[in-house]
Amino acid sequence: MAAEQKFEVKGTFLMGEDWMPYTKVIEAPNAKQAEERTFATIGSKHNLKRRYITVSGVSPVKE
Repeated sequence: MAAEQKFEVKGTFLMGEDWMPYTKVIEAPNAKQAEERTFATIGSKHNLKRRYITVSGVSPVKE
């Protein structure tokens, strides 16, 4: 099992008629999984489909 690492995920999501920016710090084994967890977190919190969430960048967080 890979050790969890922290990633900073940035992007936008649609709230009403406006695209709102977000920055989240997600623990995941790799960058792709961090992106997937971001979709799941924002999607469930704001009741959004993936097409209304964009990811502009994923970078590891230095501890």
